[in-house]
Amino acid sequence: MATLSPAARAATSGRHKKRRWLLILAIAIILAIAIVAVAAIGFYFISANWPYRYRKIKPMLEDDLASQIEVSSYHRTYFPNPGFIATGLTLRRKSALHLPPLGHAEMMMVQGRWSDLLLLRQRVQTVEVTGLHIVVPPLGSQANHANFPPGSSSDFTGPDTAIEMFKIHNSILEIMKNDGKRLIFPVRELDLAHFEKNKAINYSLDMQNAIPSGRIQSRGTFGPLNAKQIGNTHVSGTFTFTTVHLHDVGEISGILSAQGQFHGPLGALEARADSITPDFAVGSGRPTRVAGSIQCTINGTNGDVAMHDIEAHTGDTTVHAIGAVQGSPKTTNLDIDVKRGRAEDVMRPFISHEVPITGLVWLHEHAFLDPIGHGAGFPHGLHVRGAFDVPAEHVTDQKTEKRLTDFSHRAQGKMNSSNEPATADTLSSLKGPTRIQDGVAASQHLTFRIPGAQADLSGTFNFHNKIVHLVGNLRMDTDISHAATGFKSFLLKPLAPFFKKKNAGALIAIAVTGGPGHYQVTQDLGHNK
Repeated sequence: MATLSPAARAATSGRHKKRRWLLILAIAIILAIAIVAVAAIGFYFISANWPYRYRKIKPMLEDDLASQIEVSSYHRTYFPNPGFIATGLTLRRKSALHLPPLGHAEMMMVQGRWSDLLLLRQRVQTVEVTGLHIVVPPLGSQANHANFPPGSSSDFTGPDTAIEMFKIHNSILEIMKNDGKRLIFPVRELDLAHFEKNKAINYSLDMQNAIPSGRIQSRGTFGPLNAKQIGNTHVSGTFTFTTVHLHDVGEISGILSAQGQFHGPLGALEARADSITPDFAVGSGRPTRVAGSIQCTINGTNGDVAMHDIEAHTGDTTVHAIGAVQGSPKTTNLDIDVKRGRAEDVMRPFISHEVPITGLVWLHEHAFLDPIGHGAGFPHGLHVRGAFDVPAEHVTDQKTEKRLTDFSHRAQGKMNSSNEPATADTLSSLKGPTRIQDGVAASQHLTFRIPGAQADLSGTFNFHNKIVHLVGNLRMDTDISHAATGFKSFLLKPLAPFFKKKNAGALIAIAVTGGPGHYQVTQDLGHNK
């Protein structure tokens, strides 16, 4: 083989390089054409199946919400994520198109993933709704029935398109009442994770309660939704209810905080909660620390509550109660028991000054509370029937205690001289049936006993103005002259036979009347003995 000259070899090498570059160029062109073709096919495919077109989104939302949707503006987004933004949304239930809108929303933003879009997954990454305002017509009204006809939600088991995260920001739930008033529930944040058909939803809620006002925060799971029998839908979670202003429910005050947990079907949730109110008071009573706990069953479909065990602790006293909140409107019934409690603990939240007595107390009461908004609130709407027993009480005011002790000695015929040493404070007892209604406590047989004397009284005590009006009989072991001292006792001696009952001591008709600072006990001549 002839040897090529350097020039020939150079020419041959140049031709090989040129062919390689031409081959690379051809391959690049083919690849570019293929990429463009694939992109064109993909673009056509995506365009044909693009899920965020308004003509697809609007009927989907209307179907999911069973409402007619109106949108002020709508535009699609592509980068960094596919989706859309809609503003000025108005919702009207399809069953009530002639009525005012059920709700409005300032903005709805939906974002998906390109990977889900290309792989035709029925999945959305995020749905965010801001400024949602839902108005629920009064229960039982024609508007409520039209907006929520029976069975209107029975077919909804969740969206066909899975939503990884559904967020509602800065929204309001407004429930109208038949008396024209409204209950407003501001919702700071509601997050629903894994929101899809036939799946359990993880939720997180931060909202403000209406009455009593306070902040509710809760986390847990809900579902899968059983729309045909919603009461069977399982729910579980924990909650806190803080900065609860008790004065919203009547003439009580204090800031309550509570926390608890719940689980079970929505129609029969088992719940337990613990609470603390460091400054509980009734009316102008003294702020008192009260801690409580409750175990109950809640019907989440109608709001009824069966309270199996309630405990309230204040000072050295524990109050036990069972009862229920039920009906429409809601009424409260409680059976209340106090065993070996302290009278001062029970009375302290009701009285602004020092409690008048101390000692052991037994209570058994049935309490009924009018529905909020249908009565005058607590304590005006509180109705109580029961009985109490304070078997051995001390009077806390020293001057009153001394007068009571001196009277007890005289009633027993013990006329101690001023030179004799002071005796121990007299123990007295107080018991009887009670009835409280419209802020007035009444008793038909109130018995007050000290050594040497017993008073049987009937009458009322008004919690609003602290006015007392009791009448009855005072029985003494001795004659009436021993009810007084000195010259007054001497003057009463001739009258003793007129107040004597058979062979016993004096029987005197008395009245206890007056208000704060002006209470007095007098002989009641107009009262039948």
